Amino acid sequence: MLKAPETALTIISGEDKLSLYQWNMKVAKHYFCSICGIYVFHNKRAAPDHFGVNVHCLQNIDVPAVRVRATEGETMTVNKNNAQAHWPGPRI
Repeated sequence: MLKAPETALTIISGEDKLSLYQWNMKVAKHYFCSICGIYVFHNKRAAPDHFGVNVHCLQNIDVPAVRVRATEGETMTVNKNNAQAHWPGPRI
């Protein structure tokens, strides 16, 4: 994923083929291709004015040149009344 401000993302075609998926707090919006299932981009929960874009869905990008930063979801907040005990993350 490549972080990009929402003003920098323009969908040229295929928007009608995107499927939206949300979970937990339903803040982030995750978009998948409804035809092939690839994870295309998401509206970020931690930075709602940015998107995380799958670099493999972009044309003319040198993927190996993209800086990589490790991340994990274990410490993300779980906000669900019926959250299962084995789900990691702090509760609200």
